[in-house]
Amino acid sequence: MLDKLIIEFDKGLRTLAAPAISGRPHPDAHIEESEMGDAERRHALGLMRVNHCGEVCAQALYQGQALTARSDAAREALKGAAQEEVEHLAWTEARIRELGGRPSVFNPLWYAGSLAIGVGAGLLGDKWNLGFLEETEHQVGAHLDSHLTSLPAQDARSRAIVGQMRDDELKHADMAHELGAARLPLPVRALMKLSSRVMTGASYRA
Repeated sequence: MLDKLIIEFDKGLRTLAAPAISGRPHPDAHIEESEMGDAERRHALGLMRVNHCGEVCAQALYQGQALTARSDAAREALKGAAQEEVEHLAWTEARIRELGGRPSVFNPLWYAGSLAIGVGAGLLGDKWNLGFLEETEHQVGAHLDSHLTSLPAQDARSRAIVGQMRDDELKHADMAHELGAARLPLPVRALMKLSSRVMTGASYRA
């Protein structure tokens, strides 16, 4: 048990303090940087900071869910989704630096909260655990769609990253559904959206 706790603590430190590494090429690797005004660049930076924060939350959420998952199938599904989220973490982190910014100062707070939520979801049983995964990914997909609309039209590099992330998130939702995810009650889905708005607003600015 002690070894397991040390491993999980190390995962948290790596997520918050170490550069993430992507196994796949960055989606924007072959796209040239575009000219943007100061306001456009700040807006793109804010959106990519929000997306990076979302990936930090995803790491903590899936870590907590995998810890308390009851079946091997659910646990492996969560670990697989988490691995792709590491790639998203690397992509958004690099893009933030390219835009002249830094990750959100609130990341440790969001990480701790998401880890607790993930553990709680897993304790409810696998169908609710997977249901939480499915609903999370649907909401993230809608959130990324809104960013594709809001990003500066000429910022093709950020758009390529966000588009690939959106496609990956929806695949995760489909996977959870196929594994028997339960539909979450409306009040829970509404609370998840409200929590996301709070995180988004804070991370966009800092």
